[in-house]
Amino acid sequence: MYKIEDIEPGKSYGCKFKVTTMLDIYDRPNGLSDTPLKGPGKYEGFGVIQVRDMDSRLVELYDTSYRKSFRVSFDDIWDIDDVEYVED
Repeated sequence: MYKIEDIEPGKSYGCKFKVTTMLDIYDRPNGLSDTPLKGPGKYEGFGVIQVRDMDSRLVELYDTSYRKSFRVSFDDIWDIDDVEYVED
């Protein structure tokens, strides 16, 4: 496992994350279908790190389950490790 400050640019990493976002009635992130929205709530997932901003202490992650990007604080990510990302 890595600390976010120690990852190397150009390599692929993934991590678990949590974010407050709009959820549908099945507790999935908004925008996946025409399912009615429940409102804001906590969502946890796994994402591939796309961008790391050391100044703002944010990362942009691509959630592999729902194919959606999120901006997340360094404080809300954990279990950072190497990934080999292969698209279907």
